[in-house]
Amino acid sequence: MGDLGVRILLFVVMLASGVLLVWSAHAAASGRLKRNQLAGIRVPSTMASDEAWLAAHVRAERPTRLAGFASMASAVFALLPLSTPLLAAGVLLGGLAMLGFVLYGARVGIRAATEVSKSSNG
Repeated sequence: MGDLGVRILLFVVMLASGVLLVWSAHAAASGRLKRNQLAGIRVPSTMASDEAWLAAHVRAERPTRLAGFASMASAVFALLPLSTPLLAAGVLLGGLAMLGFVLYGARVGIRAATEVSKSSNG
């Protein structure tokens, strides 16, 4: 695959990942994406109940959306006439930002789910 093919692949993957993150963050926080085994924050505390699932995703919506926007922004680097090292750095930084926001969203979401579980048990 030539340079153009790699750039197109990077663009499509990063853009699609970002769109999927933004969509799933909104769908889960609005209650349209129910508990499932495929998408969302799937740990024991969030899977314990519908209330815990929703609380986690409401709390995690903003950082998860930011993760999606970071991914979409990094996709733009693939379209710019940059040298390979600059392209790689831009996509890598965008990917790291996406990962950071996703992990932070999971952390605050798990805390919210745990709070729901504690309040319903005690």
